[in-house]
Amino acid sequence: MTAVVVQDLSLRYPSENPDTRSVAVNGVSFTIEPGEVLAVVGETGSGKSTLARAIALEADLSAADSPIISGGSLSVLGTQVRGISARKRDRLRMQVGYLRQEAGDFLEPRLTVGENVAEPIFSRDRRFDQDEAGYAVATLIDAVRLPLGTMNKYPHELSKGQRQRVAIAKALILEPTLLIADDPTAGIDVTVRSAVLDILVHLQKQRAFSALIVTADLAEVRRVSTQVAIMHGGIFVGLGQLEEVLADPRHPYVAGLARSLDHLQDAG
Repeated sequence: MTAVVVQDLSLRYPSENPDTRSVAVNGVSFTIEPGEVLAVVGETGSGKSTLARAIALEADLSAADSPIISGGSLSVLGTQVRGISARKRDRLRMQVGYLRQEAGDFLEPRLTVGENVAEPIFSRDRRFDQDEAGYAVATLIDAVRLPLGTMNKYPHELSKGQRQRVAIAKALILEPTLLIADDPTAGIDVTVRSAVLDILVHLQKQRAFSALIVTADLAEVRRVSTQVAIMHGGIFVGLGQLEEVLADPRHPYVAGLARSLDHLQDAG
């Protein structure tokens, strides 16, 4: 089953005023195949985070900041998202991991790290075996390269980079078929960004889930995927194999990205 099928998808935010009812994503189309990673790159305001939220099933909710599907279609793991019932959405969410921007800052402060990671398990099944849950949490804490003793600490006792690793573990605890990671290195010290990305790449290869990873940094794209979608002003201005997109830029923004990457390589 194709993990994600997007056809001419448009997303906007709700507003009473037509002048401020801006379209954040305007008619994009792409697919993510089983086990494939698509990196979405673009500057702030390009629509990449809005797109990520929609694929993570955060669109068409009652919240004022929830994007609205205003055109086209979106299918996640074989299910059409537009018009989906709340019950069906909740079931589908069990198969979709969502790492929101700066997710490590949104851990529950009153729960230990282990309890934070286990929380999705017990939200799904309150009677789930405690020992089995503990083993699953310990396995993931180890996989994100944190000491097992971290499970008994609280989020405020960890660095920002460590909290982000905990958030990755939480997003993967239900062994999702699809992971949406929105700028997973945002706000993290530059010295540990590569380690966080390497963890994501390693876990993706190990568990073979499909993924959409959002980043503002083209240099990061090379670490996570060969497939890239470049967004600018709510549309795709480049889509395909990274090297091919950069070698034949069809838009000034893509040409600028290609030049900036060349400068980085020359400086290195």
